[in-house]
Amino acid sequence: MSATYEDRELPRQKQQDDIAPRLALKGPTASGGLLDGAWWPRSRDLARELPGLVDALEPLWGRVTRVAVNPAHWDAVPRHVAGRGHVVKVGWFTQELDPHKVLLLSYSVGRWDLLVVPPGTGTAAAERLMAAASDPGAAPLTASALIAAEESRHGADAPGTDTETTPVRDEAPPVPSASAGDESTPVPSASARDESTPAPEDDAVAGAVAVPVVAPGPPAPLVVGT
Repeated sequence: MSATYEDRELPRQKQQDDIAPRLALKGPTASGGLLDGAWWPRSRDLARELPGLVDALEPLWGRVTRVAVNPAHWDAVPRHVAGRGHVVKVGWFTQELDPHKVLLLSYSVGRWDLLVVPPGTGTAAAERLMAAASDPGAAPLTASALIAAEESRHGADAPGTDTETTPVRDEAPPVPSASAGDESTPVPSASARDESTPAPEDDAVAGAVAVPVVAPGPPAPLVVGT
């Protein structure tokens, strides 16, 4: 699947505001590992899926300012999406980022990495992947390694064997061949995975709506939206 690079902005009322995103997150005391949890989107339309993810995470992590993805498994990559009271910039990286991961940058926390469970994955496989990605005691595997392990062990129920197909938009220009779609947002190196990542500056901070930070639940909670 190939992605296109889109400069579009969907009105909030047309996005999936009323549908809780399917998430599994590590607890606040968990440390180490390569992932902070998992996200199971309902489609490959990043512009529709991202606002709900940001809305769900901001009460836990503080204001999300930037998101980065690998465009390999998305229909299109928007330049930005609308948050509640602010705009979240979106960038893409074809080499620096695992194609099965989404990277979020937050002012209060720094860097968070989530496994992206493919939308067409069966429920049993998705639950296993989300549990593995949010287990603080699990071996430190990359997002792609978790997907590959699931496919190897469970075959027919694995993420790569779903029959759902999503049409690619041909009317938008193709993704540039450069490795980065937002050069102003560097991806921290693997060696800095467990270090605090400084939040990028944002000219809109002064006029932004304050978002309260709510303490998350116990370690390795499995929070799956319906």
